[in-house]
Amino acid sequence: MAIEASAGLASPGAGLWAQIQQQQAQKNADQARQQARALQAQARQAQTAADRAQENARLLQSKSSQAQVNADHAQRGVQAMKSLKQIQQGIGELRSQIAEAVQTPSSAQPSPPVVNSSGQMTGTQVNVTA
Repeated sequence: MAIEASAGLASPGAGLWAQIQQQQAQKNADQARQQARALQAQARQAQTAADRAQENARLLQSKSSQAQVNADHAQRGVQAMKSLKQIQQGIGELRSQIAEAVQTPSSAQPSPPVVNSSGQMTGTQVNVTA
């Protein structure tokens, strides 16, 4: 019977051991919550950084598009300047040719004589359309 009596009674060390296990479980739960909060804070910071990076990427894309438009516009300006230079050179050559033609005496042959209605050669043509 001595065994039955001791089995029915809880040992004083068992209650203490259960209390220690409960405290350890509570401590583990508190640490897990604290770690979860820290990870949530890191996740928010990472999301904020990702949002900023996304906005920065959009801004850079917009600037890149504008730079491309500016580059295309500048290229058209360069082409226009090249065309203008070619036109100016052509005009300069034309001026030179005109100046040469005006300065050198004409070696053109005289106009052929004109035959009048009577069959006579007059030598000049007269404009009669008045």
